[in-house]
Amino acid sequence: MKLISVVLSGGAGTRLWPASRQAYPKPFMKLGGSALLEQAITRGQACGTDDLLIVTNQDHLFLTQGLMSEMVDPPKARYLLEPKGRNTAPAIALAALACQASDGDDAVMLVLPADHLIPDTESFVANAIEAIRQAQKGQLVVFGIHPTGPETGFGYIEVPKVGRDVQPVLKFVEKPDLFTAQEYLATGRFYWNSGMFCFTAGTLLAAMAQHAPDVLSAAQQTMAQSSTKPLPLPEQTAAPMVTRFDAHTFGKQPDISIDYAVMERATNVVLVPARFGWSDVGAWPAVAQAHTPDASGNTLGAADNTDWVAVNTTGTHVHVDSHCHKVVATVGVKDLVVVDTPDALLITSKQEAQSVKRVVDALKERHINSPQHQSTLLPPAVHRPWGTYATLKEEDGYKVKRITVNPGQSLSLQYHHQRAEHWVVVRGRGVVQIGDVEYPTRPGEYRHIPLQEKHRLTNTGHDELVLIEVQCGDYLGEDDIVRLSDTYGRV
Repeated sequence: MKLISVVLSGGAGTRLWPASRQAYPKPFMKLGGSALLEQAITRGQACGTDDLLIVTNQDHLFLTQGLMSEMVDPPKARYLLEPKGRNTAPAIALAALACQASDGDDAVMLVLPADHLIPDTESFVANAIEAIRQAQKGQLVVFGIHPTGPETGFGYIEVPKVGRDVQPVLKFVEKPDLFTAQEYLATGRFYWNSGMFCFTAGTLLAAMAQHAPDVLSAAQQTMAQSSTKPLPLPEQTAAPMVTRFDAHTFGKQPDISIDYAVMERATNVVLVPARFGWSDVGAWPAVAQAHTPDASGNTLGAADNTDWVAVNTTGTHVHVDSHCHKVVATVGVKDLVVVDTPDALLITSKQEAQSVKRVVDALKERHINSPQHQSTLLPPAVHRPWGTYATLKEEDGYKVKRITVNPGQSLSLQYHHQRAEHWVVVRGRGVVQIGDVEYPTRPGEYRHIPLQEKHRLTNTGHDELVLIEVQCGDYLGEDDIVRLSDTYGRV
């Protein structure tokens, strides 16, 4: 049996703004010491998966690969890169076609969203083994979560009776209102829909051919217009394979969930009741619950450089992402969430935390071309294949950045039409190319990059290189860049 872990890594996690951004979404948030995406990958490994297939946005490739490179024992991975956001039915259809092409109809797909929190891996593996057994019998398997309350943020699945055994699915229902959710719980026949599935590639594709032929046909056309190549990484001998899709063909796929497209219509769907704790980390209260509270029920996230003074404070969660050490003081507050990042501050009651998405929607609508809109797109530290950059200060005519470059990595050879740059290395050592001349550069040394002069920075040391960059010009947008050559294929 070939067992493939299919990790769906998408979504912007808007209810977790400002920590989650479009360019740094929820799967990369760390809870319990590691990113949610890493935890999903590790769960698949614990089940004995032979291979890993990650479906993600093309803009998140190197962020994902960077996470993989930091894992102690990363699995063999391949990528399907979506040029734009789509729903779960197209993503799973493309994954099934890829698994069928590489390993045949009998390949078992364990489909795992990348943004779930499941602390009990041992219990998850026990459930997954049962799901795999059912999948080999030709069943479409969904993992069901025993409801702990009348939650209105989840879809529900009806079965003959809630219990410990595998059961046939009677129907899927959408997110209910509070009264309906209470009725569901009273019947003793409903589970939450976890969004985790298991089936063979052949079973899933046959079900799509019967119940969602338009989804399958569009996926087949999209796959036919794809290209698969090794990921261009420097000094990497076993580069993962990356499949990229034609954006126009990809965009023609129906925007529909796997539940609507297949699961609600098929008759061979069974539910495996989860025996593990589960959270989809859908809003800040769920993040708070993932931390150990103090005696007053307070929790602190991202605390490496934070001192929190809590006076008459109860049930409050504080999350800080700062370029420097920060003191946070709360006095006389209860059941709040306070999230402080270098460019945004969120204060909400836990009861209203689901409404954070409305803040993101409002920012997008009001400030479509402004720095305020950027706060919904880019994180304070923007990740690139070679490292990161963070804006420390920006006013008319100048911008100050902190840039990090990983050992052995380099920026593209590039120039700018509308800005000059001033570089000072403050940690590590590297080579700065200006024009056709290369300058070895150490901490404290300064280089000037004139307007429209080609340049490149390479980390030649064994440690992270840190650079302070001052940009000067009339226009300082990130799109003022002309790449002449690039290690990562971005020209």
